[in-house]
Amino acid sequence: MLAGQTILVTGATGAIGRAIGKSLAAEGARVAIHYGRNRDAAEALLAEIGGSGWCIAADLSDPAGPQALWDAAVAQAGRLTGLVNNAGIRSEVAVDAPMDDWQRVWNREMRVNFLSAVDLTKLAIGHFRQHGGGRIVNMASRAGQRGYASSAMAYGASKAALINLTKSVAQSHGHEGITAVALAPGWVRTEMADAYVARHGEAAVLSGIPIARMAAPAEIGEITAFAFRPSQASLNGAVLDVNGGSYLR
Repeated sequence: MLAGQTILVTGATGAIGRAIGKSLAAEGARVAIHYGRNRDAAEALLAEIGGSGWCIAADLSDPAGPQALWDAAVAQAGRLTGLVNNAGIRSEVAVDAPMDDWQRVWNREMRVNFLSAVDLTKLAIGHFRQHGGGRIVNMASRAGQRGYASSAMAYGASKAALINLTKSVAQSHGHEGITAVALAPGWVRTEMADAYVARHGEAAVLSGIPIARMAAPAEIGEITAFAFRPSQASLNGAVLDVNGGSYLR
């Protein structure tokens, strides 16, 4: 379904990023695998997808990181047809924390979760204009739709901004063949979820999910690959909820 496509996936060494990379490759795409520090995990994913892509390091907490990543990906691939803004962190800071701590957490969260995606989106649009179009899939969150816990408001706000970015690209650039889709998962069985369960217990996670289970990373990977199918251009601007019925709109 995705033969001939080359797609850059940020944060590709986490559970969701790995699943996305595998699903894209399984449908015929080549994958530019971004990683921050874990080169071994990136190379393991590349081996798992049969070498159909490249591993590229970049620090997305550095304002220079997105440009360096994009340039390296284009140098390797020649042409990119898609971008998955999947890289993300979730930090906590109390509202009564010292202002320096508060600003440090918010600045880093917005830089990694949102502003790096903004920069990569700008670069992608310019590239796609030169090569007949392309598609962007942004990994948002249920937290960006319904609000989030006080200690992690930065995470929710960054994901809400990502949803708005998706809609803006869809409205402004769809006529150029440049489309954008957002996924908004609820709880997914990832390292981040496991850390939360270790602190609060699994019941705290499952109590609000009607199907009584977290999503598997593979579910997110499959939906992402589906969103890149050429036949799905009309998904442009959509926010796809993947939350087990825990948030309905």
